Amino acid sequence: MTLKITKADFLPIESSDFPEIVERKGVGHPDSVCDAAADACSRALCKYYFEQFGRYYHHNVDKAALVGGISKPKLGGGLILEPQYFLIVGRAINQIFKENKLEYIPVATICLNACRQIVSNVFRNLDLTTDIQFDYAVRPGSIDLTGVFEESDVMEQVPLANDTSFGVGYAPLSDVEKITLETERMLNSDSFKDKCKGSGEDIKVMTQRIGKKVDITVCNAMVSKHIHDKNEYINYIDQIKDATLDLAAKIIPEKEVTCSVNVGDNLDQDIMYLTLTGTSAEAGDDGEVGRGNRSNGLITPCRTMSLEAVCGKNPINHVGKIYNVLATNMAREIIERGQGDIIEAHVKLLSQIGRPITDPWVNSISLIPADNVTFSSIEKIAKEVSDEKLSRKNIIDLRERLIAGKEQVF
Repeated sequence: MTLKITKADFLPIESSDFPEIVERKGVGHPDSVCDAAADACSRALCKYYFEQFGRYYHHNVDKAALVGGISKPKLGGGLILEPQYFLIVGRAINQIFKENKLEYIPVATICLNACRQIVSNVFRNLDLTTDIQFDYAVRPGSIDLTGVFEESDVMEQVPLANDTSFGVGYAPLSDVEKITLETERMLNSDSFKDKCKGSGEDIKVMTQRIGKKVDITVCNAMVSKHIHDKNEYINYIDQIKDATLDLAAKIIPEKEVTCSVNVGDNLDQDIMYLTLTGTSAEAGDDGEVGRGNRSNGLITPCRTMSLEAVCGKNPINHVGKIYNVLATNMAREIIERGQGDIIEAHVKLLSQIGRPITDPWVNSISLIPADNVTFSSIEKIAKEVSDEKLSRKNIIDLRERLIAGKEQVF
């Protein structure tokens, strides 16, 4: 392994003078629905394989598409003309030769049930029987990749990387990143939805900062059956705006924050962001795995990012998933142990196919020290964290947390 720990040659993001831009696609956004469903399929397959056979088998179900439907919403209701169409695509072992007997695995049923459960969990106003159709195209994997997986599968053995790929992570989140992430979580929380029934789950938060001025734009699909006139629509929009500004006052009190909601509306022309189901996918907006949030839950063009689609990849040896989550965990742990001596930590991990995951081809860590802190002292912290996080024990623990859904992946 090539381990390189360096002092970063760039300013902390809070000190930068360029505009900071951050985006989060909420849990009801078509891209996020695809991410969630794909990862649910992977977790469900892992659980079935282990419960039935005592081990995991090769799979990657990291391709999914949500094809938008056609709807005609109006104040007080509306009509679904054509349902949405959801397709899960990937590779998964579907038969096992065990004890001189061929055992079949109901991959289609497992994946379709997982997808339906995700959509049911996310949307309060979507009817699974009429508003969306589910389909699958999951086939067995190629011999070369399943072979690498088989060599990795002894339960306590160090997995071998299935690809030459990289993952990146950083910490801590900036103020803009925090408010972007927490705004969507708050607006899609049960407590807010109970108060603001007109707010659907398809929410996008876009935030930009110049200096101390932070501007937040929220795009929220509104649920037509709860909105009977323009005044009621405006009232719900104001609730969303006020809740966002209240949250900002708590999380980033030193920033000057403004908020706009559904800026594409033109009330004079009766143009409002209305839906029946709470998602734009009912009327033509499509979704796809990997087009939305990175594994830390955000889209951050001012930071180092990977374009890897994390969701749906197997958590055993797919470094496209493991290294992105691991790099973020490493950066966060470095910051925590630094106890204020490290302003930012940035981690890049590069794998090589067939190489043990505990032994990256390249392990690059960049640190921004606080004032009057010697670099050698924080370099030691980064080295210790790197050794611990890349240990066999931690890699196996990370696998189990991913399967249990305890790690953020979108």
